[in-house]
Amino acid sequence: MENPNHSQGAVSPAVKSARIKVPVVMERGKPMFLKKVEGPRAVTLPDGTVMSRADLPPATTRRWVASRKAAVVRGVLYGLIPQAEAMRRYGLSEEEFKSWIAAVAEHGEEALKVTALKKYRQP
Repeated sequence: MENPNHSQGAVSPAVKSARIKVPVVMERGKPMFLKKVEGPRAVTLPDGTVMSRADLPPATTRRWVASRKAAVVRGVLYGLIPQAEAMRRYGLSEEEFKSWIAAVAEHGEEALKVTALKKYRQP
């Protein structure tokens, strides 16, 4: 029998106070919580794939292969991470980062390879 004192979707104060914070993931028996971040945790790219912050290179990256550069460029272009945060996080100058974006825009991700610099460089 339905209780007339409770509207649909309403929760009594006793139930609210009994709720506990549930961890997102359990690892080795210990609760793990997601770190609060500004902006989205993941974005959907035009090809339908999902890119999350976990797909970005580590902040300690010093060896910049084309795939890592491309991940940062995609992250910024599709709103996963703001450009200012990417530049600060990876220690990039504005000129360097804009050259990555220009290379991708003009010639695709292949242009980010160091061996392709001479081929795609503008005179």
